[in-house]
Amino acid sequence: MLLVLCVDLDDDLGRKTGVPTPVVGRNEVEHAAVSLAEADPEDSDVNVLFEGVHLHDQYSTDEEVEVAAVTGLERGDVAANRKVGREVDEVLASIQSDDPVRAVVVTDGAQDESVVPVIRSRVPIDAVKRVVVRQAQDLESMYYTLKQVMNDPETRGTLLVPLGILLLIYPLAVLADVLGLPGAVLGVSSAAVGLYALFRGLGLESTVDAAVERVRSGLYTGRVTLITYVVAAALLVIGGVEGMNQLAAVRENTSGSLAPPTVVAALTYGAVRWFAAAGLTTSLGQVTDEYLAERFRWRYLNAPFYVLSIAAVLHMLSAFFLGYVTLTELAAVLTAGTLVSVLSTLTFAVVESWRADRKGGPDAA
Repeated sequence: MLLVLCVDLDDDLGRKTGVPTPVVGRNEVEHAAVSLAEADPEDSDVNVLFEGVHLHDQYSTDEEVEVAAVTGLERGDVAANRKVGREVDEVLASIQSDDPVRAVVVTDGAQDESVVPVIRSRVPIDAVKRVVVRQAQDLESMYYTLKQVMNDPETRGTLLVPLGILLLIYPLAVLADVLGLPGAVLGVSSAAVGLYALFRGLGLESTVDAAVERVRSGLYTGRVTLITYVVAAALLVIGGVEGMNQLAAVRENTSGSLAPPTVVAALTYGAVRWFAAAGLTTSLGQVTDEYLAERFRWRYLNAPFYVLSIAAVLHMLSAFFLGYVTLTELAAVLTAGTLVSVLSTLTFAVVESWRADRKGGPDAA
């Protein structure tokens, strides 16, 4: 037995005519088609219902045929597919036939055809008949394709972001011309498109999204590290500037070109104090956040001491290469830095072990 199944996924038939579904039988489907045509002559589902009646009449001369109309929901989503499945079950239960039932599915476009797997899971499908107005077939397919592209976040971001940047070039160029900055727009736009292409090509979008999410989460939860990172970035910039100033001062006091070790020593001598301040700021911010989150460990306090020790060693080493200190002073600082690092490590390890013994478990302070 052949079942001609007319599919209206967004339930235009039920919403516009009030006809209860599923509709089973030739006369009933024809009546439903007339009712929908009277309610909305431009609705493409009218063609689907009349095509179902036409196929019923065409095949009924050779075999037993039944025609039915099933509908989904206005949203046209998974719930609509499930409703179509339930109505197909009702139609199959109402058919009285000893022969196996096969189906011909009639739709008005690609969107309704998304329910075909649901129907195939219930009854074998011989064919899928798409009925649209001939002049609108390509237009409807293009519209549905564009709609799917716009609903896909991956494709939407890939296509629309660079397109939006390119479309903004002209209005920004006009604005830049008014402000007297004609070359800025091309540079900024080119950089934006280039960075976007680079991030997409290297697959870094997930990394950037994760970083943005961490920053947003930090703002909402009051993380101290956000502030300390900003301060540390400023200190690093200042350190770089001071390193260049120190290098310029050494060049003024030196005749001839500088040797590479001298250049490195001058840059280090000028920048290391600021870099150390940046390291102290970030480490103290991290320690504060760990304490507030109740994940503090005493060994975390080693970080500021390590930063100070390393900074002192680099400072004295660069000063020695520049001739500012003697070898004895350098040796004293190297020894002191080593002792401070070792003593801090041992001290906090002992304190952590002692607290763990008192609590009978890992230190959770």
